[in-house]
Amino acid sequence: MHRIILKLCLAAAVLGTSFAGPALPRARSAAEHDTTVLILGGGVSGIIAARTLHEQGIDRFLIVEAHKELGGRMRSGQFGKEGRRSIIEHGANWIQGTQEGDGPANPILTLARKHGVKTAESDFYTSIATYGETGAEDYLPVLEKAIAVYTNVTVLAGKRVSTNQVDLSARTGYSLTGTKPKTPQEMVSEYYVFDWEYAQTPEQTSLIASSWVNNFTFDTDQGGFSEDNLLSVDQRGFKHLIQAEGQEFLKPEQIMLNATVRTIAHSNNSVTVTLANGTILSADYAITTFSLGVLQNDDVLFEPTLPVWKQEAIQSVTMATYTKIFLQFKDKFWFDTQFALYADKTRGRYPVWQGLDLEGFLPGSGIIFATVTGDYAERIEALSDAQVQAELLEVLGKMFPGTKIPKPTAFFFPRWFSDPLFRGSYSNWPAGFASPSQANLRANVGPRLWFAGEATSPKYFGFLHGAYFEGLDIGARVAKCVNNASTCASLPFTESVPNGSPYTVA
Repeated sequence: MHRIILKLCLAAAVLGTSFAGPALPRARSAAEHDTTVLILGGGVSGIIAARTLHEQGIDRFLIVEAHKELGGRMRSGQFGKEGRRSIIEHGANWIQGTQEGDGPANPILTLARKHGVKTAESDFYTSIATYGETGAEDYLPVLEKAIAVYTNVTVLAGKRVSTNQVDLSARTGYSLTGTKPKTPQEMVSEYYVFDWEYAQTPEQTSLIASSWVNNFTFDTDQGGFSEDNLLSVDQRGFKHLIQAEGQEFLKPEQIMLNATVRTIAHSNNSVTVTLANGTILSADYAITTFSLGVLQNDDVLFEPTLPVWKQEAIQSVTMATYTKIFLQFKDKFWFDTQFALYADKTRGRYPVWQGLDLEGFLPGSGIIFATVTGDYAERIEALSDAQVQAELLEVLGKMFPGTKIPKPTAFFFPRWFSDPLFRGSYSNWPAGFASPSQANLRANVGPRLWFAGEATSPKYFGFLHGAYFEGLDIGARVAKCVNNASTCASLPFTESVPNGSPYTVA
């Protein structure tokens, strides 16, 4: 059965108080900061790249992170009324695929177990309640059909790959399998199976790529990690697993926090980075692990400008937004299941709800949260907290018509799309984004400037384990360059990506 997960949203984390450096007080010269490798971004890719360099005997590196702590989009924080606070996950929350036995291990699961991260099993399909605009409704059979339909969509995608047919949108794939959701119940069921994972609609998403990224993660026959998912409920934050891993090898002098990169000058001989406060850092190599959204919005400038083939690849992928909206109430009045669906006439309007006030999760917390994605997530960022809260309370009033919905004691949601350090949550492939373009997204520019992150992963884009594998691979490639320049091999790229067949215009 297809399992739905929150994809990786890599948000920021702490590596421990001993690594919490002060804000940089002054501009310093390049000579003070010269190092072999600059790792730009302290998320999963950056820390795993650093670990890989360390394991290859290279310790002259510096991780440059804009936040006060390491962890990237694995961001968590305290939430709730004074005296009743819990740690909640603003970004990444799930370990997707928990293979046991002879299959491949999800490296995120391996790290979680190694560092004792507390998790709870997510029961997506048997611990779920369904609601409409007049209260509780039983449309679980509609959801079950949506699950089966998605399986058919992935089969169709596989056939198109095997016969070398052009990519389509996932919406076209749904239509070709005879599915055209029309009722609110059909739309929310499709949303739960599709949008809630990819953070965009089927219209906006590649049929082929969305199918393979699902299979490579969840389908054990395709080398995936299994269908099971674990939700982090660790009160140190999910980010603890990557911070604790970093603590095993990182030294304070290898980390620069509160440091925002503004420009990256690169040549055949070196890379020079200028920070927002004027600090200049130079190195033989740099690995950029910024969010795709940052690259798309020119929040970091390159000198010289990146080549056209690289810019085209960066701008062709989509940076999706996945937003969790948290509410805390004095008393629990909602469902006792882990999940709930709300079928609104407007597709994507506060459709997925999760309760954390459950045994094994955060009992007694009084916390419930809703998730919105894509265009709707961007919409709410343009509203005030009060406006979004009012809309949520209106929905809860419809879900529970016999209940007087109280004002929450606490309310919060992160604004991923507006944040200049992220510009969204994680990447998603649009229809027609070809493999040569993906290779261009991943490829280094010149011998010194390298790229890593969940977006550069061809098999696991949008997933936390995708970020891990890219940090591992690019770290190893740069280590080879450092240790023996004669074995340094650039990644392939295509100067101009051709169409499969010529356009004909009558």
